[in-house]
Amino acid sequence: MNKAALHKVSYGLYIVSSKMQDKYNGQIANTVFQVTSEPPTVAVSINKQNLTHQYISESKVWSISVLNTDTPFKLIGRFGFKSGRDLDKFDGVNSKIGTTGAPIVTENTIAYLEAELVDSLDVGTHTIFIGRVVDADIIGEGEVMTYEYYHKVKKGKAPKSAPTYIEEEPKGREKESESMDKYVCTVCGYVYDPEKGDPDNGIDPGISFEKLPDDWVCPECGAPKSEFEKQE
Repeated sequence: MNKAALHKVSYGLYIVSSKMQDKYNGQIANTVFQVTSEPPTVAVSINKQNLTHQYISESKVWSISVLNTDTPFKLIGRFGFKSGRDLDKFDGVNSKIGTTGAPIVTENTIAYLEAELVDSLDVGTHTIFIGRVVDADIIGEGEVMTYEYYHKVKKGKAPKSAPTYIEEEPKGREKESESMDKYVCTVCGYVYDPEKGDPDNGIDPGISFEKLPDDWVCPECGAPKSEFEKQE
């Protein structure tokens, strides 16, 4: 089976947020789709291990922020590759509380929807939450970021918890040895260590950061080389 065919199915890139009592959390999601028009109903697919899954299950409400193509990797990395168990994802991020009480990310957002749970479907690693849209608005301009744009233009990657994650085949490279300086991703904190390389993406041990291909991206959050800083 050629799983690359699944990449041809169109998706967007969104921030799905929810609440649990007085706590808020959100995550990057790409599997968001409209189910019916009257009444307007939408569905989202959320990994059971994610904190947002717990919040939606508890509160039965969530919001969807539709991101634009200018959305920086720092925002994507914050909501897509970091856990709300370790930090407040909304700290320093433009947002508001919606009519359902769920938080709504307004930063780099073209439009948002709010939904109340009407049904759910257990699909193994994920749950599909189906909700009635109770509020929606257009609050920004720009082009909607599609999943294809995220991959091809921004060179982003999907986290392993994403429903569309497909493990990539490693690409062979010649071993070379230069600077052994380590570099840190400013988006997610991943450390590139030349002594270890990035074998999962075809980078053998001994390849310096400077010698990495220009299109190499952080294996954790998909941020480009320009988002890395030398570790002090």
